[in-house]
Amino acid sequence: LQSTLPHRTIIFNLFIAALDTMLFRCMAAFAVLAAAAPTCEAFSTNPTPLVIKPSTQQKMPSKSTLFMGPPTDPSAPATDLYGEGSRKYRRTVYTHDQWVKHRSPDRFVNNLSTLFNSGIYKNVGKEVFATTSVAIFVWAWNMLAGGYQDLAGVTHDPLLQGEWIKVVGLPLQAFTTVSPSLGLLLAFRTNSSYKRWDEARKFWGLNINHTRDLNRMATAWYGNEGNPWDGTEFAGAPSPEAKPIDPAERQYLLGQVSLMTWAFVRSMKRHLSPPDEDEEDYIAEMKSRLTPEQADAIISAAHRPNRALYDLSVAIEKLPMHFLRKDELNKNLSIFEDTLGGSERLLSSPIPLFYSRHTARFLSTWLLLLPFALYGQFSDSWNHIMMIPATAFISVSLFGIEELATQLEEPFTILPMQGFCDKIGANCDEIVGWRGQGLDE
Repeated sequence: LQSTLPHRTIIFNLFIAALDTMLFRCMAAFAVLAAAAPTCEAFSTNPTPLVIKPSTQQKMPSKSTLFMGPPTDPSAPATDLYGEGSRKYRRTVYTHDQWVKHRSPDRFVNNLSTLFNSGIYKNVGKEVFATTSVAIFVWAWNMLAGGYQDLAGVTHDPLLQGEWIKVVGLPLQAFTTVSPSLGLLLAFRTNSSYKRWDEARKFWGLNINHTRDLNRMATAWYGNEGNPWDGTEFAGAPSPEAKPIDPAERQYLLGQVSLMTWAFVRSMKRHLSPPDEDEEDYIAEMKSRLTPEQADAIISAAHRPNRALYDLSVAIEKLPMHFLRKDELNKNLSIFEDTLGGSERLLSSPIPLFYSRHTARFLSTWLLLLPFALYGQFSDSWNHIMMIPATAFISVSLFGIEELATQLEEPFTILPMQGFCDKIGANCDEIVGWRGQGLDE
């Protein structure tokens, strides 16, 4: 059966239903994932770390600067070109230079020029091959069963004849009817995955903001044990007088706050990363910055971020300041617990599997049967042959949207968490190095 509807109707209806406002946002994220961008230097700061114990303090090389897209080194393993191995090359952090290139008028040409290097498209290669193979089968079978035209324009009778030898096809209206539903499923799937990525990025944004806040307050309030209410008593007890500040002790105690702050976010990064990717680097960094006792206590803990957060609480408790101000500092630690727990929720709870599986099955079945409906729509081309590239293009586009959602669903292995940790460590070391209260003169 052949429909009289234009062959563009099915594509038009599907994309009109799918491309809503949130999907445009997701496709913007896809452009960031698929485009080849230069090295970003936003988190490649080389600060001078606060020296607490020179015998154990060492400078670790930063690993936060990574290229966008697959590696250009020809010696890189093939597993890094797409799939799981390529996720570590998608952790680019944008600076002003990258934003200028991102909105360049040449961006469409640049993106098209890297079309065959896209890890997203390589990941869906098997699915596209399957649908294209069905299209080739339909094209070849219908030539054998319904006749064909040679290159000279001469029409030939069918090579296969018999009562059950028929030209195969499906009505296009069936696909047109369900295409809006498929578009809505894909839009919701992609939007939900993008929200998960956005939520994870906001968790790390809170970590960055409140680590700065914590160390700023610790530095500014250090040594002030007096009552903050101009000499009034609190709960009937006089406040102790402020003691003279020992610069060496101040440097050590504030340095411990800075180090434990960094240890927490670095342990959180390790907690959310694959063990085979980060375990060795994590242990090396912890042992290079912390004392052996501190490093061993965190590394051997069953839940490393919790242990690092406990050590940070102990470091805050040792600071000479009013207990109400210590309470303000500890409020930041409660926020750290929230970001850690929220991240663990995202890592352990995917989008409901029955939804993802139904979407994948719906999409796969729709695309595998689509060549049967497209055959009649390309009667103007030689032996309907243009339906083969049309099927391949539609398959790449729609399977690519579903693959994009799958890649975004688990956000932590594409977030530049190492860069965040490097930045937090540099900022905290700088803040606690300021003179602070009592040392201004």
